[in-house]
Amino acid sequence: MNKKLLAIMMIIILAIAALGLAAFFVIKGNASGKDAKQEPTIDEVVESSVEIAEITTNLKSDNYVRLSIKLETDSKEAKEELEKRDFQIKDTVISLLANTTAKEMEGQKGRDRFKEQLKEKLNSDYMKEGKVKTVYITSFNLQ
Repeated sequence: MNKKLLAIMMIIILAIAALGLAAFFVIKGNASGKDAKQEPTIDEVVESSVEIAEITTNLKSDNYVRLSIKLETDSKEAKEELEKRDFQIKDTVISLLANTTAKEMEGQKGRDRFKEQLKEKLNSDYMKEGKVKTVYITSFNLQ
């Protein structure tokens, strides 16, 4: 009787362990599948991005900056809207930079702050058909 009870307990423990492992792999597999679907391919990023031609403007300090920007949107409609609003985007970039000093634009933190300000301004003031997801500075020269 003792050997039977021990065998049954071992079978139950093995079954619980197998179910636990199976559940772990199913949950882990679903999580990585969701992440893969949420991340766009580089072709999708390029398809939903708008290039803004090089802008040269004075800063609040006695310096000037020359930069090019690429804006990634969340949809084809948002991309089309940004292409139509090119002149407004350039005006917004120039206005933001006119209130920025060279010191504020120095380093990665300064550029990241500028990119975030630009994204927020474009999304709040202009975007009706979607949103700007990411602002990329593709060239940058501060003098």
